[in-house]
Amino acid sequence: MTDNPTVHPSDVQWYADAFDRVAGNVESAVLGKRHVVRLALTCLVSGGHLLLEDLPGTGKTMLARALAKSLDCSFARIQFTPDLLPSDVTGVTVYDQARAEFSFHRGPIFHSLVLADEINRASPKTQSALLEVMEEGHVTVDGVTHDVGRPFMVIATQNPIEQAGTYQLPEAQLDRFLMRTSLGHPDAESTELLLAESRVRDRAAGLLPVVKGPEIEQMGQLADMVHVDRAVIGYVRRLAEASREVPDVRIGLSTRGCLAWIRAAKAWAVAEGRGHVVPEDVATLAHPVLDHRLLMASGAAFGGTTSAEVVDSLLEQVPVPRDRA
Repeated sequence: MTDNPTVHPSDVQWYADAFDRVAGNVESAVLGKRHVVRLALTCLVSGGHLLLEDLPGTGKTMLARALAKSLDCSFARIQFTPDLLPSDVTGVTVYDQARAEFSFHRGPIFHSLVLADEINRASPKTQSALLEVMEEGHVTVDGVTHDVGRPFMVIATQNPIEQAGTYQLPEAQLDRFLMRTSLGHPDAESTELLLAESRVRDRAAGLLPVVKGPEIEQMGQLADMVHVDRAVIGYVRRLAEASREVPDVRIGLSTRGCLAWIRAAKAWAVAEGRGHVVPEDVATLAHPVLDHRLLMASGAAFGGTTSAEVVDSLLEQVPVPRDRA
């Protein structure tokens, strides 16, 4: 595509170096998962949130803790259970008798990086407590709005096979996650290294910060300036429109999803050392951005057709823009 950069090459290099430092630091705790680590960091820089759907013991919590430690930012873990209340997440207003006034006690959501562990085990009412803060970056309690600050990211986990005692995430909640991905089991080399170092029970505990919170904000501002050619924008539009016309898909890609896709592609492109987005960036992020947003029709679900298969089909059918002479 035509390169019309709006970001200085030195700024691109600074961003890519900082991105690689954080990714490398996290990878020292989460072995053999470079692509997932880079997706998580792209989510953070883009101002988005990440849904990790995987089996127990694959390193979901380790990834969240390692990322927080690498960024020198506050971290909180919320264990979602059926009896968890919305106020347990957002906080509560209490009456202070000594001062004779009401004061707001902040909940664990007021941290830079929040791990919502097994989010689908909480009731829909409690899950809904995250809708406002994930979209707008603040919570409203008793009519008063409280900003959670920046950077801010929710990493939620859920087990895809154990459904007893769980509540399916509603469409509005799923759409607020910029990406959904899984870690999977490590490769043979990483597994053997983990087993050889079994004495290390917490690989994230010894990590030191390599980037500060304000730098993440600067990276996000820089990513916003990355150039996106009109041909690439048209490519995303055509993919979105095509997703809404697939018979097996009940609800295709939303406008929020398109915007998230573009923002993520910008952050990914500059991490690759470019001041502009290319179609390959869009395609690389297609599955983590789209798979959870395409709601399949009931007939397709019974027939075994998955959203991932639909995304593959879209990428094959929709023409990719080529370089112009």
